[in-house]
Amino acid sequence: MGTSALSKKPWWTLPENFHAPMVFHMEEDQEELIFGHGDTYLRCIEVHSHTLIQLESWFTATGQTRVTVVGPHRARQWLLHMFYCVGSQDSCHHDQGLEMLERVRSQPLTNHDLVASISVPPYTGDLSFASRISGNICLSVPQPSPYQVIGCSGFHLSSLYL
Repeated sequence: MGTSALSKKPWWTLPENFHAPMVFHMEEDQEELIFGHGDTYLRCIEVHSHTLIQLESWFTATGQTRVTVVGPHRARQWLLHMFYCVGSQDSCHHDQGLEMLERVRSQPLTNHDLVASISVPPYTGDLSFASRISGNICLSVPQPSPYQVIGCSGFHLSSLYL
């Protein structure tokens, strides 16, 4: 996961992992739950998910934190799914999110983790997540040809799971 299958280069040396960062706003209480008091778990989540995460709590006057994530596409999708589940008021999804959170805090994500996460449809009708996280999510989709321009599909998080 930390290197590209074709080039065997570390993920952070591949420019496509920095195109179209995932950017959204998160409530302070959810930030503390995920990243810990004083962002204690931020570094281990970054290392284990093979991403870079920037938290800017000063960014908004409403007490939300601006979150920017760059890294491999599937890792960003996995984190988004984890954020959704942790913020869900549905107890099953919330518990799943807490399990995912514990996993990414304690060990590196595997390809199996990434594939299993994105194969599960996250929408359950629980719109509580939309009120806890907002912003534009931009995930670049891997292109079939290296000669095509890498695209970006912008989503408003509240409509992402509808």
